[in-house]
Amino acid sequence: MEIILLQDVNKLGLKNDLVNVKDGYGRNFLIPRGYAVAATSSAKKMHAENLRQRAHKEEKIKAEAQEVAEKMKGLQIVVGAKTSSSGKIFGSVNTIQIAEALKEKGFDIDRKNISLPEDQIKEVGKYKAVIKLHRDVKVEVDFEIAAE
Repeated sequence: MEIILLQDVNKLGLKNDLVNVKDGYGRNFLIPRGYAVAATSSAKKMHAENLRQRAHKEEKIKAEAQEVAEKMKGLQIVVGAKTSSSGKIFGSVNTIQIAEALKEKGFDIDRKNISLPEDQIKEVGKYKAVIKLHRDVKVEVDFEIAAE
């Protein structure tokens, strides 16, 4: 089944992508929840026209994302966490804490656009997070987990 995504869907595609999925996934999950529409011939024509009209706006948004990415390069973030005497963290560090630390530095980034290299960070040390600012613009930010 061919569908047009109405919003970003993790591990499937980004907004306005034309994607092939299994029939059940499209009919029972994506379309009823408003994540996608069926890619009929008329929907494809409307999709092409919308993309053509939005091309200039996209260029401006991408340029702004590039500027933010340049500002974020070389940014050092320190996230505090309660630790044991051996350096193990009680709990784990997640994207919410990274987003809060970025907000303190003046960057308002949604936690869903931050991806951490490992599933759970449970030790004190230095790590890298990948932040997706735009479809084509991603930036790596170094962050350090420090004991409180």
